[in-house]
Parts: sequence; C-alpha cells; structure tokens
Amino acid sequence: MQNPRFLNRTTPPHIVTLILLAGLSALTMNIMLPSLPGMAVWFGVPYATMQLSVALYLLLSALLQVVIGPISDRYGRRAVLLVSLVLFLIATVGTLIAPTAEVFLICRMGQAVIAAGMVLSRAVVRDMVPDAQAASMIGYVTMGMSIVPMVGPVIGGVLDEAFGWQANFGLLAVLGVVVLGLVWADLGETATLRRVSLAEQMRSYPLLLRSQRFWGYVGCASFSSGAFFAYLGGAPYVGNTVFGLSSTQVGFLFAITAVGYAAGNFVAGRYSVRIGMNRMVLIGSTFTAGGMAALLFVTLAGVHSPLVFFGFTVFVGIGNGMTLPNANAGMLSIRPELAGTASGLGGAIQIGGGAGLAALAGALLGPGADEVPLVLLMLASGAMSVVSILWVMRRARVLGLAG
Repeated sequence: MQNPRFLNRTTPPHIVTLILLAGLSALTMNIMLPSLPGMAVWFGVPYATMQLSVALYLLLSALLQVVIGPISDRYGRRAVLLVSLVLFLIATVGTLIAPTAEVFLICRMGQAVIAAGMVLSRAVVRDMVPDAQAASMIGYVTMGMSIVPMVGPVIGGVLDEAFGWQANFGLLAVLGVVVLGLVWADLGETATLRRVSLAEQMRSYPLLLRSQRFWGYVGCASFSSGAFFAYLGGAPYVGNTVFGLSSTQVGFLFAITAVGYAAGNFVAGRYSVRIGMNRMVLIGSTFTAGGMAALLFVTLAGVHSPLVFFGFTVFVGIGNGMTLPNANAGMLSIRPELAGTASGLGGAIQIGGGAGLAALAGALLGPGADEVPLVLLMLASGAMSVVSILWVMRRARVLGLAG
C-alpha cells in the first residue's frame, strides 16, 4: 500500500527534510573552499579568478532571493523548491564538464539557485509556527544544518587531495538527487497562497522597506554573517599562502567555526523564547565582535599561528549561531503574511553584502599580505551588527514591543 503521506501534498515536512534542504545550500557554498588554490592551477588562472567562484555565487544568490520569496508566496514553497533543485543539478553537471575557468564560473553561478533551500526552509518554519517558536525552531534547524558545513570543508579537502576538485561537485550532484527525492516525497505545501501576480507581489516590498525594525534586523543578520562571509573569502588564502597549510588541513580548521555555529544554534534553540529575540541577538553579535577584537589584539602582539587565527573564529561561529535564527525570525515577524517575501529580500541583502565582503577580502589579501586585513574586516562587520541590534531594541522600546 502506498504511503498516504507521500500522496498528501499539503502535509508539512519533517524537520529532517528542512535540515537537509538548508544543509545542501550551505554545503554548496563551502565544500570547494579548500580546493580553490588547486583549481586555480588546474584552470591556469590567478587565485583571485577562482576566488570569484565564492563572490559571484553569493552575488547571484542575493539576486535570486529577491524573487524567490515573492514567487513562493504566489506559487507555493513546494513548487519553487522542486524546480530549484532540478536547475541546481543541471548546473552541477556543468561544473564537472567545464573546459575553462569562464565556463566553470558560469555553471558555478547557476548553482546559486539552491539558495531557495536556505530561504524557503525558514519561510516553511514561519508558515508552521508563530513568532517565538519560529526563532526556536529555526535555531534547531540551523543547528542541525551546521553539521553539514562543519564537515563540508573537511570532506572537500580530503576529496581534493585523493581524487581532485571534481570529486566535490560529484558529491553535490549525488546529494542533490537525494534531496530532490526527499522534498518530492515529504515536503507538502505550507504557504497560504496569495493569488496575485508577481508584479503585485514585488509591490509589497515597500511595506517592508518602510519598517525601521525590518532594516534593523536585516542589518543585524547581514553584518553578523558578513564577518563569516569575509572569512570564507579570505581564509583559504590565509591558510594556504600565509601559513603554508594543505587543503586537508585548511578543511579541518574550517570546522572550528562550524563547531561554534552549532553551539550558538543550540543556545538559540533552547533559550530564545526565554531570553527574547533581541537580547539573544545582542549577546550573539557581541560574541562575534568581541572575539575578533581579541584576535586582532593577539595578532598585533606578534602571535601568528594557524591555530590562533582559525581558533578565534569559533567566536564568529557562536555569535552567528545565536544571532541569525533570531534576527531572521525578527525579519519574518514584521508582516507574517509576507514571510516568503521578507525571507527572500532579507536573504538577498545578507548574501549580497556577503558577496561584497568576500570579494573585498580577496582584494585585501594580495601578494605579501598577512592575516591582519582580514581580521580588521571581520571586526568591523561584527561591530556594525552590535550597532544594528541596539537600534532595533531602541525602536522596540519606542513602540512598546517585547524583545
């Protein structure tokens, strides 16, 4: 007998489906990071050219998220996710057969469509539960999701040394097929569809853009994650060129940040309802900024070590793990009926800013540079996250809202 859950397309998904869906999006972003220097040699181009595979991927992710949210509000989360996964698989095959760096970068940008998994997993949570519980559930989803980027660079580095960089994209293709099947079987429609045109959907953006609290939450999330994106753009260079580490070693050290992210997500999932969204964001953003300030002090004092540099990034992980679930839940709470739109717009701003910071990190780390420019960039981004949440808390007091 067939499983009735498989046939029921309106049944909300299991949390494992959301974790794996968002996890594939995160894995696509970072599994190939340890391979970047080797890929530059393979294609015969400078490192800065291959580093564009990070910045351009993030940029297109941002642009796609502007429309993914409204489209999912109009046509449903399920349909958008299924189409996105099919396109992702086509682009992934393209990266494997690309004859030149230019073709590879085009296909790599095509992979950015998997950003729908990150955006819509949050929107599905908001469809299913109210505000306070949404922050907690998003925390648990992203805690589980953090297991994937924790092991992603490790697996990527090992695969790179054993089989070459192509093995990373082969793994993504296999996992894409698995997640596509899981979404088809388990993820029913959770949105209350709005039977309006896409143009009408896009006109709902001003309702969000006029909200100072929406901008405050977006700033918190963007600057906090910006420290991490700058790290993604610069850490492979620091590890390979400044400290002379292998791809496998860099991959293992990347796991330090993800361990912190898992810990921060656990705290967010367990205590956000009790402490409050805004206070949890303040604590998390302070962790990020404080950790980078400490790293800068130690580095300027003359301590240059890969364990010190990568070890201090645990504070970025902890801070992001506490900040992002709550800041994202705050964004989605401004106008709940526009949860998909808010998730897409907020995500676009976050990822777009991340693309800029990743590219800036690559530009700052020219020949002869050490890790200090990257640390300064991460510190500045973390500090702006603190400023943003203090602004949100001030607006909340003015409006008499709970934080």
